[in-house]
Amino acid sequence: MSAAASVPAGAALAGAAAGLAALRRFRAKPLHPRGVVVEARLVRTGVPPGARASGVPWLDEPGEDRTLVRASRAVGLPRSWPDVHGIALRVPVEGRGYGDLLLASTGWGALGRFFLTVSRCPTARPMTTLLPYRTARGPVLVGAQHVDGGARIQLSWTRALGPWRPFAEIDLVGAASDGDAAVRFDPVLRTVPGLETYEWVRRLREPAYATARFVARFVAR
Repeated sequence: MSAAASVPAGAALAGAAAGLAALRRFRAKPLHPRGVVVEARLVRTGVPPGARASGVPWLDEPGEDRTLVRASRAVGLPRSWPDVHGIALRVPVEGRGYGDLLLASTGWGALGRFFLTVSRCPTARPMTTLLPYRTARGPVLVGAQHVDGGARIQLSWTRALGPWRPFAEIDLVGAASDGDAAVRFDPVLRTVPGLETYEWVRRLREPAYATARFVARFVAR
């Protein structure tokens, strides 16, 4: 998608966010209105010998991060109904606090990874960032799959239509927090170093996030 074409698409998404906010009587979060926040341990395994690296240190280098994981339903439909499921990750970033990654339920194949899917169970479908990140070596998509019955999450990365390459696992070690309303994720303003936002992606996403920020300020008054 070109930067010019993403402008009207972004306006449409902003309109949808505003419409959902109005339907919910301007609650703080138009999309993914209710969620569960868990403290977690994210262990990055590093690039195996002979394997291809992404060129992004956070994806390629071994390490351990204390992170927040928020699980939610996109529209907030009753639990017995299918919905798009999502997870948001907040990871520490040296020198500037933290970065946010948002993933939603999609397919996992070469084309399906770019299309949203719905299910009743939050662990039934894989998840991806849906839109690619810009890196020094080309576009990268980040994906997640629940393993061990949902007790852990495996993270992977891929080049567009290429194979998935696991790089980390998340152990959901903490108890669910009651501070969900106070935690707001924003992948446009807070990125992970090396995973840059394409201009067309920013123009597509920013109006909806700006609408959500406005609603949050309005509710807080």
